[in-house]
Formats: sequence, structure tokens, C-alpha cells
Amino acid sequence: MTLGFGDLRKGIAIELDGEPYSIVEYERSKMQKRAPVMRVKFRSLKTGKIIDRNFTGFDVKLTPASVEQRTAQYIYQDGNLFYFMDTETFDQLPLSESQVKSALPYLAEQTIVDIIFYEEDPISLELPLAVDLLVSDTGPSFKGDTAQGGTKPATLETGLEVQVPLFIQTGDSVKVDTRSGEYLSRI
Repeated sequence: MTLGFGDLRKGIAIELDGEPYSIVEYERSKMQKRAPVMRVKFRSLKTGKIIDRNFTGFDVKLTPASVEQRTAQYIYQDGNLFYFMDTETFDQLPLSESQVKSALPYLAEQTIVDIIFYEEDPISLELPLAVDLLVSDTGPSFKGDTAQGGTKPATLETGLEVQVPLFIQTGDSVKVDTRSGEYLSRI
């Protein structure tokens, strides 16, 4: 099965040069008396790198990748391996540190994630849009520090540092955006 330009959608997994990629953006332009040009921006599902490709011609065909997502829960780390439990089959899935490196600041025990499989092998993971983390250290705040809403630095259980409102104390749980790394709310 192949996909033409009309079948493309953001997030579809495509196989290029034997590697799985997902489509981030795409556009097609056609100038008079010339073949159309299709510009596609891909994100590698293994490394997270963004690449741009241009395709020329009337019948560009792309091959879909055999990618599957499964829900899993992070359970523990052993050396350079991070173990996840499939929530349906209860199988343990090990991922290397290089496969989860970008997710480490948001990865606390019991976090639910989506593991991406390519040809039945786990290759990477996708975090939820927001995670709940415990504040392990933050400075004190004093009444009258500011007339408007002020912030102070806080270190979370994973080592991530974020700016939080003055009323947040050590031991509180906060919701953090995994795309930007910013504080969202107290839980």
C-alpha cells in the first residue's frame, strides 16, 4: 500500500530509507508548465530529529510504516535501562537511556506513557501533554513579596526546575506541561 499527496495527514507514520518518521507538516505547490513540488517535514520516531524533504513529480508515493502505539506505565530504572509495563498484557518492556532521554525530566514512577513500536520492537515513547510531579525543594515565600502574582524556582522529584507561584511549598504536587516544561497548576 502506498500513500499519495491526498492521503497525507499530520502524524501519519511513513517509512523513509528504512526508518520510521511521522509527518509534521506538508504542502504542495505547482507552477505553470512544471511538475508539482511536495515539501514535507518529517520527525524521526527513533531519534526525534526533524528533516525536510522535497518530492517532485505528479505521482509521488510514500510507504506507510508499520508503527503501533501501546499504553504502558513506567515502573523502574536498572542501570541504563528503563522498564515499562504494558497496561494490557502486563509485559515488561525495557528501553535504553538514549530512547527515553528527552522524556527523563518528566518521567516519575507510575507515569502512563505511549510506547511506540516499529516492527514489534519498542523504539521510543510519547509523554502525555501534562504530568503530575512532586515538589522536592523550593524556597520560602513571605507575605508581601509582590503586589502581583510572583514566582520562585522549584526543583521537582525528577530534577526538573520550574518557576512556580509563591504559594507552592515543598511536598506539593504540581502539573507540568511536557511540551514547554512550564508549571500549569497545583494539584
